[in-house]
Amino acid sequence: MRITCPLCGERDRREFNVKGAALDRPGEGADQDAWHSYVNLRQNPAGVLAELWYHEMGCGSWLTVTRNTVTHEVLKVELASETTLGGAA
Repeated sequence: MRITCPLCGERDRREFNVKGAALDRPGEGADQDAWHSYVNLRQNPAGVLAELWYHEMGCGSWLTVTRNTVTHEVLKVELASETTLGGAA
């Protein structure tokens, strides 16, 4: 699988570490149920999903990679700092 880093260009997936689904973190003052859902209740969809990836062997950027978890087709790659999180885009 190849991932196109917005800063470094196309790279092999082995340069990156996947950290899981890109989810909206509960806001300040969120109740215990919101945090419980965020930490413990994750879906594992077969299909399009936005994930957080770290470009460990490259520029050190956090990326939001939107890909199909069945085919591994990469649909979109953005810097995480410029992305609104919350699942598939």
